[in-house]
Amino acid sequence: MEDYLIIDGYNILFAWPDLEIIRNESLEFARTKLVEILTNYSALAEEKIILVFDAYQAGKKESVELINDKLKIIYSQQGETADSLIEKLVSSGISAGRIYVATSDGAEQSMIFGLGAYRITPFELLDRIKIINREAHKHLRGNSIVDSKLENRLDNRIRETLERWRRERG
Repeated sequence: MEDYLIIDGYNILFAWPDLEIIRNESLEFARTKLVEILTNYSALAEEKIILVFDAYQAGKKESVELINDKLKIIYSQQGETADSLIEKLVSSGISAGRIYVATSDGAEQSMIFGLGAYRITPFELLDRIKIINREAHKHLRGNSIVDSKLENRLDNRIRETLERWRRERG
């Protein structure tokens, strides 16, 4: 039973303040930055992630881009909104697990609640990402060469006692 996180791409792009400067310069670069953030997040996330964007290329059919085994990007077809595509994904029951939708769109929230999915706000998603990044950082720091030495992980009192014993023996 897998959980899914469906993300309304442009809704997130326009909600996160950190992407505002990038977005104002280049919407495509902001999209790329969001994909990069979610790629890193997906490596440690518990759920499969589907990032949805409105009509990527005018006149094209819906397209899917697999980033890794846990992150997929879907571009809606021309004339189809991300909201309607998200509704289709949620109503198709893509999982026997829970389905979360990251959006701040009020109409979208009502629709997903009605279909039994859960909503998270763009800022809740950002918090999830920050938490998982902090945990990964802590884990990496804890596995560094310096920190893997027993002497660096000992309480000072124990370290002093061991040092005293070493000097008495030697």
